[in-house]
Amino acid sequence: MRILGGILKGRTINVPKGLPIRPTTSFAGEGLFNILNNYFDLEICSILDLFSGTGHISLEFASRGCKDLTAVDSNYNCVNFLNKTASTFKLPIKTVKADVFKFLKESIKTHDLIFADPPYDLINFEEIHQLVFDKKLLNANGWLIIEHGPRTKLEQLSHFKQLRKYGNVNFSIFENKIA
Repeated sequence: MRILGGILKGRTINVPKGLPIRPTTSFAGEGLFNILNNYFDLEICSILDLFSGTGHISLEFASRGCKDLTAVDSNYNCVNFLNKTASTFKLPIKTVKADVFKFLKESIKTHDLIFADPPYDLINFEEIHQLVFDKKLLNANGWLIIEHGPRTKLEQLSHFKQLRKYGNVNFSIFENKIA
């Protein structure tokens, strides 16, 4: 796994074998962060990374200066790996070992960006969207970004802003638009 931008740009992080992950490709990650850099000042954003896995996206945000960052994953080994990596590089990533859906149901903190990278075979993608918007977890003009495969269609959901495709990686972006 290679960090694409910020203070750790170019750094390779060795991920242990056997973790149940499907990392976001560098091509897709670079495209995503190009978009985000045009809309957000990441240094002052509050970020929630759901289904964080190895924490590649969290590490990218932290490397780019984000100071308010929470990563949630249900796998102990993934959370442990991200904790150790964040500690090694002195990055301000708070990790939570929890079921994402339960976490969202109990959450009250709002964020500027919520990134979700669930398993592509997840059947209830829409529930992520529903919980985020029903619980009002996005700040004004904040974004929910759900990564998914090409077969998943989320454009019909409320607050849909745009779909970005990078090979087999798709990002559905939803905005809590406040005029």
